[in-house]
Amino acid sequence: MSLGGAAEKKVLLVDDEVDLLNLLETVLKKDGFQQIVKATTGQRAIELCEKEKPDVIVLDIMLPDMEGYDVCRKMREITFAPIIFLSAKSDEIDKLLGLGIGGDDYVTKPFSTKEVVFRIKAQLRRNQYIQLSNSGEKSLTFADVTIYPTTGEVRKGGKLLTLTAKELQLLILFAKHPNQIFSKSKICEIVWGEDYIGFDNTIMVHIRRLREKIEDDPSNPVLIKTVKGLGYKLQVRGNES
Repeated sequence: MSLGGAAEKKVLLVDDEVDLLNLLETVLKKDGFQQIVKATTGQRAIELCEKEKPDVIVLDIMLPDMEGYDVCRKMREITFAPIIFLSAKSDEIDKLLGLGIGGDDYVTKPFSTKEVVFRIKAQLRRNQYIQLSNSGEKSLTFADVTIYPTTGEVRKGGKLLTLTAKELQLLILFAKHPNQIFSKSKICEIVWGEDYIGFDNTIMVHIRRLREKIEDDPSNPVLIKTVKGLGYKLQVRGNES
């Protein structure tokens, strides 16, 4: 890990396959992670999320007591920590659903444990980088929306909004650069730290979800605007460059 040590980071693993949980725990410990908590049910995962405050969560979609998607929704009321879905479902619609309801990454079974560790490290690096880059910002405001980057709190008209980690990063990017057009490839590079290939639908889902939360009329957005053929921008009147 380039920012901070793995030993300092807490990982929550959620899967009903005990052997897989133990294998992932072993591999993570060999890689330097020492704080690992495990759950085999959705309800227990939610309890541990609130109690242990993990830095990253690995969450299986198919659990015995509830769907991983529902667990993710509950967790998003508690934490901004990155959530990496594990799933035997490889259809794009399943991936988009997972990312749309609050997931940050999606790994399809069967997978190598090394890949999961790589994804965990990538998400932690990304979050640490965002936190460091926002450490000097007390608040960002546009229209009736106020963002507090250091705490991850976002309010619209005084009302607290629930955003995923990626939605928050995307909103901060726009708020720091009002009226600047960002291409999808640039958004992908900055927010996901990945090449753009294969991320088109993912970005569109996150833009749509963000509009649903900050726009008065999401079907007719006046804040996050699509610039045809170029990308997206946060339109803020009186602050045009």
